[in-house]
Formats: sequence, structure tokens, C-alpha cells
Amino acid sequence: MHEEALIHGTCLAIGGDGVLLVGKPGSGKSDLALRLVDQQGLGLTGTARAAQLVADDQVVIRKQEGRLIASAPAALKGKLEIRGLGIAELAVVAEARLRLAVRLTPAAEIERLPDLGAARMEILGMAVPLILLDPQSASAPARLRAALDQFVQP
Repeated sequence: MHEEALIHGTCLAIGGDGVLLVGKPGSGKSDLALRLVDQQGLGLTGTARAAQLVADDQVVIRKQEGRLIASAPAALKGKLEIRGLGIAELAVVAEARLRLAVRLTPAAEIERLPDLGAARMEILGMAVPLILLDPQSASAPARLRAALDQFVQP
């Protein structure tokens, strides 16, 4: 039997790695997801990391064989809210191993030089690296990919 949690957030698979976006309602989770899906990026390594939607609005997280796996609730699978346009149907990845959590935070509340690796988000008793990111920044998709390059080991 697998442990499960339902989290309010958005999840993407970026280069295959699961990234959980969390924040207050209206903080820009779906908007940042749309920008990541729309723009392929290279991160710090120069390796292309395409983004695909896993889940928007609600994310099912389950613990499986010592890993956290993210997926969409059946009713929301393949749906992404685009403010001003409504609900869009998108191709999705059925599940992704959760490798990074991103708390959407206004720039004024983010330390300029934080202690990378110190912050963690605990889900089902397991810790996932956590970064704070201003989703309004034009560089938000690039910063997120850079964080993946720094935190995720193959």
C-alpha cells in the first residue's frame, strides 16, 4: 500500500524531473507552468530541458520505493487553467519523480544569496529541495531550470 497526499499546486516534468510549484491561490503557478511548457530552456548545463505538464491545481503525491511520485487526479488530468482564456487541454506526462519544490514568492521576500540546499519541503515524511522563486520575473523559467541543474543528481 502506498502513502498518498493531495497537494494544492502544479507539477511539471522538466527534462523528466518532477517539479512541484506551490504558492497562494493566484500566485502564478499555472502561468509559470504555461511559460515553462511553451519555452524550451537549456539551464546551466546547456542541455535542453523541455517541460511537460503533470498536474495543475491539485497534485497527487505518493511514496513509492523510497521516492515521491507526482501525478494528476483523474478529473484534472490534461487540464491547465490559463487566466483569461479558461481551461486548456494539454498533453501530459502521467507521472514524474518529484525532485524539486518551488514556493512562488514575491521578489522582495527572497534572499539575494540564500543558503542553497538548506531549505526543504517535507511531503509524506520525505524531504525535497525547496527554492523560493518570483514567478513574475522574466527569468523565472531559466532560474527554475538552473535550480534543477544545481539540485538534481542523475
